[in-house]
Amino acid sequence: MTHWHITSWVVALILVFVSYGLYGSGKAKGAKITHMILRLFYIIIILTGAELFVRFANWNGEYAGKMLLGIITIGLMEMLVIRKKKGKSTGGLWIGFIIVLVLTVLLGLHLPIGFHVF
Repeated sequence: MTHWHITSWVVALILVFVSYGLYGSGKAKGAKITHMILRLFYIIIILTGAELFVRFANWNGEYAGKMLLGIITIGLMEMLVIRKKKGKSTGGLWIGFIIVLVLTVLLGLHLPIGFHVF
């Protein structure tokens, strides 16, 4: 299940950049399609993450923190794409997104079921 989770968030990250770029270039139809596919991947990420949490968490704070950071990351991804679609500024959101994404990945790598890089 870990591989499904990692694959889904990698694909979601790619889709965020594609949707963002398509909205920026004015290709609304293609952007809408990729945005809907991105939303499907949000659901997959949340479901696989919840399954990993229930299976391996032992109900400690690190796993709960990782889950919370993951949900915040998904929220920021969606906010980036929506604000670009509406033509609003996204500078601050990009900074917040990158910080939260890095924290989420680092915490995920630190946890026992992650890849043991650290």
